[in-house]
Amino acid sequence: MVKNSYTCGLLLKVGFARFFIFGATMDSDSTLTRVWEIAAPLAADEGMEIVDIELRREGRRGGRVLRLYLDKEGGANIDDLTRVSRKLSELLDTREAVDGPYILEVSSPGINRLLKRLEHFIRFTGKRIRVRTREAIEGRRSFLGLLKEVRDGGIVLLQDGTEFHIPLLAIERANYEHDWSV
Repeated sequence: MVKNSYTCGLLLKVGFARFFIFGATMDSDSTLTRVWEIAAPLAADEGMEIVDIELRREGRRGGRVLRLYLDKEGGANIDDLTRVSRKLSELLDTREAVDGPYILEVSSPGINRLLKRLEHFIRFTGKRIRVRTREAIEGRRSFLGLLKEVRDGGIVLLQDGTEFHIPLLAIERANYEHDWSV
């Protein structure tokens, strides 16, 4: 039996499964695959999308935290997240998707949300993003600029008047970077 825990007023339990990160399939953990398959239709029914799901050990006792990041057009609000959290908690317990105790957290991805899937990059075309690559590209690994386009298995980022073509598979981490000056 899972002990319920509340974070920021939300009951939380989560996971991630088979999905694409820069073109690579992530399905190494069957628990996360099961959770993703349960959570995705629920999120879609609520007009939301799963941005990311992670399962981590956290805290001094090494407890497991199953964290689900949801978004929707116009942004997810606390009522949306609470509703999904309650429904998902019940589904995960009923289907015994996760063995052992864990804490479920359901959250929005935040203002500077991660970009992990091709669809994320497409949606943020024309916006400012920050990218860290696994290996140097033209002598650098860190980029901050306008996501000009998504093409040929990569992105074109405009930084200080220079275009950089960055293959999706070379990206270690990427996120939308809100421009507070606008």
